[in-house]
Amino acid sequence: MTPLHDWNLSPTEAIALQRRLAGRVEHTDRLAPVRRIAGVDIGFEQGGEITRAAVVVLAWPPAGEGRFEVVEQAVHREPTRMPYVPGLLSFREVPAALAAFERLETRPQLALVDGQGIAHPRRLGVASHLGLWLDLPTIGVAKKRLCGRHGEPGPARGDWAPLVDDGPGGEETIGAVLRSRRGVKPVFVSPGHRLCLETAVAWVVACLGRTKLPEPTRLADRLASRRDQKRR
Repeated sequence: MTPLHDWNLSPTEAIALQRRLAGRVEHTDRLAPVRRIAGVDIGFEQGGEITRAAVVVLAWPPAGEGRFEVVEQAVHREPTRMPYVPGLLSFREVPAALAAFERLETRPQLALVDGQGIAHPRRLGVASHLGLWLDLPTIGVAKKRLCGRHGEPGPARGDWAPLVDDGPGGEETIGAVLRSRRGVKPVFVSPGHRLCLETAVAWVVACLGRTKLPEPTRLADRLASRRDQKRR
């Protein structure tokens, strides 16, 4: 993996880097035929001192009754590299995620990430940042809005409303507020890298199971929560 940049940055340097990297994010589809989909979940332990990244690789398409086959999985923990700064979460999360990907023998063609893609004040959330490092199509699937404004999506599964924000050229659509399950709060979907919004939404809907979250990120979250698993 060719390094994209140094991680030892001050918050001011990190913000400047985000603005530069955002210009390298691809907003149109450049996606190989998908045979493997990764789900990525990144969190913290020990009061934020340890960053934990879990990656689950699933076979696509799913088997009968929508059941996904787990092909491979990896968990990596390391000391957290940067204090919490609003808008700079990817600088805390992505290093551990990259290390988890390095443990995989299988390279997915697409990754769904628990977090934001371009639905970020500087258009470089964790899914976009990770996608640039890996040169991989990525989608951000977040439980909460980070920026922008939106209307209420329809009540049916698959209904969505645009998430819009002000940009240099005026109002721009940065994501979708997706009703992933009837009767529950929506999730926030945004392209990470190498995908357009419509394609990102279509993939998230295709990966939905019986719960609010798409199966790749749900399974990654479940893997990450197993505190007694072997550290590989």
